[in-house]
Amino acid sequence: MHIMDWDDYRYFLAVEQAGSALGAAKRLAVNHTTVLRRIARLERQLGVRLFERLRTGYIPTAAGEELREVAQQVEQTLIGAEHRLAGKDLHLSGVIRVTTTETLFQSLLPHLLEFRQLHPHIQLQVVASNPMVNLTRREADVAIRATNQPPDNMIGRKIGMARSAIYGASAYLHGQNRDRPLDQHDWIGLDETLAHLPEYHWVERHVPAERIALRINNLLHKIAVVQAGYGIAPLLCFLAEQKPDLVRMTEPNPLFDTDIWLLSHPDLRQMARIRAFTDLIARRVAADPLVQGKLTR
Repeated sequence: MHIMDWDDYRYFLAVEQAGSALGAAKRLAVNHTTVLRRIARLERQLGVRLFERLRTGYIPTAAGEELREVAQQVEQTLIGAEHRLAGKDLHLSGVIRVTTTETLFQSLLPHLLEFRQLHPHIQLQVVASNPMVNLTRREADVAIRATNQPPDNMIGRKIGMARSAIYGASAYLHGQNRDRPLDQHDWIGLDETLAHLPEYHWVERHVPAERIALRINNLLHKIAVVQAGYGIAPLLCFLAEQKPDLVRMTEPNPLFDTDIWLLSHPDLRQMARIRAFTDLIARRVAADPLVQGKLTR
């Protein structure tokens, strides 16, 4: 009888959820051959085939579906125990895993440095990624996100607002007719990977297709493109207002307003290091007029 190695079941769940060994490898940050080896070992130990290997991906067999139900229950039990035990930690030491977006990271960086100076025994691990990670599965401890629909199973508070207005580079606008209609300027649009943003649809409705000089799939890169003089575009005010070479051409459009949330898992709310981190971030963001949507120039 083989001794159970939970790691093998973790690999199994990753493949089942990702639908491929390559997808599981990316999720687990390992080589895909490692995933193949662990799945093969688990199948040998159990004496059953867990997946049908198709060109379109990995599909669980009947045995794989049965194992998935059991493994998910075990995983949730282990995660719940980890949360409960972690919540008893009263020491300002250890690791805090923070996830935020690439755009918010720039504004948060000074606060992260301050927290490190105040609490040198706490290590911050930051994942600057636009896709939302799963706090329930402890992929992160704290999330700082711009969203108008925060997850129901998380606790937290709204700490600010991301607003957007139309900006152009001063070099681009130099010599332009001040009364020139906005739709006669060159514009920077978003590509279809960001079609979920209200800005994408606003530009499509209000800007003639022939006036869109360039499309881009990254909000930070879009600021750089506007600075380079390609055209005008809606930009996040808390970033654009700090660029002296950018000129705000309109007031912020309420259609683009997005709340900024500070979120964590309910089981972690009493952990001393989590509470210390979230309290500092909330105080500093509340004191930042740009992240509060207040524009001064």
